[in-house]
Amino acid sequence: MKKKQKKNKFMIFLVIIFILFAAKGIVYDLSYPILYKDYVVKYSKEYNVDPYFLLAVIKTESRFDKNAKSHKGAVGLMQLTESTAEWIAESIGMENFTADDLYNPEINIKMGSWYIDNLRKEFGTTELILAAYNAGRGNVKKWTENSLIAENGEDFHNMPYDETVKYIKKVKFNEKMYRILYRIDG
Repeated sequence: MKKKQKKNKFMIFLVIIFILFAAKGIVYDLSYPILYKDYVVKYSKEYNVDPYFLLAVIKTESRFDKNAKSHKGAVGLMQLTESTAEWIAESIGMENFTADDLYNPEINIKMGSWYIDNLRKEFGTTELILAAYNAGRGNVKKWTENSLIAENGEDFHNMPYDETVKYIKKVKFNEKMYRILYRIDG
């Protein structure tokens, strides 16, 4: 009888462990979704942007809501403004672009990836790229020229916009979580 009780307790223990692992996976999938993976991989390769970084930006900007619209008029997964998107479309030779195209996940991710690459070429460091993405490249230029922050971005905590400092921290944290939770093969 005692042997049967031990076996039953062991089976209950295994079932509990299984449930905990399954619940953990569900929580991760809800907290850190990996939607539009094919587009993320495709455009991360095309524009030399880390796919985990792209996922983190998308999660931070829109929480993967392709219909997201900010109070400042930024639209879609990567929260691009119409004026920035028009400039990007012209820069990459995209014909017949309309603002409604920003709600298309592939177009939004393509444009956002190109824009991050463009910012990388100008600013170089993750912190400054994110600062420019969030607060505008003009502000980041001004901050570095006036020595409010260094050109290497290491002292980003000194940026005048607290929102931008929080944004940088959030994207970097989300990127770490995506690296821990997923393996992305191209």
